[in-house]
Amino acid sequence: MQEVKEKKESAPCKPEDYELCGHFINAFQIIGKKWNGLIISSLCDTEDMRFKDLARCIEACSDRVLVERLKELEKDDIVRRSVDKDTGIISYGLTEKGVELKPVFNQVHNWADKWA
Repeated sequence: MQEVKEKKESAPCKPEDYELCGHFINAFQIIGKKWNGLIISSLCDTEDMRFKDLARCIEACSDRVLVERLKELEKDDIVRRSVDKDTGIISYGLTEKGVELKPVFNQVHNWADKWA
């Protein structure tokens, strides 16, 4: 004889009772800011990129805004800025914290390929 388990009915979440997790909000304030997702995604594909290469990947973003976003992402410890001692060439890459976003961005790419 098969046992039938009683299904618990849960009340739907009411909009006035709904609250997002603070960590989720903080994460989206960083990765949801215009251009940040594209910057992080571009850096996910390479070890390091020079500014001009990043600017070429994200053509619609002005250089001024790109510099501003890179500084913000550096402050948030997602992007690291390094200067070659011999040549003085500046490049950008992901920190350990930034690298942990790679699977997230891979999933976004998969979703976009299917739906966007």
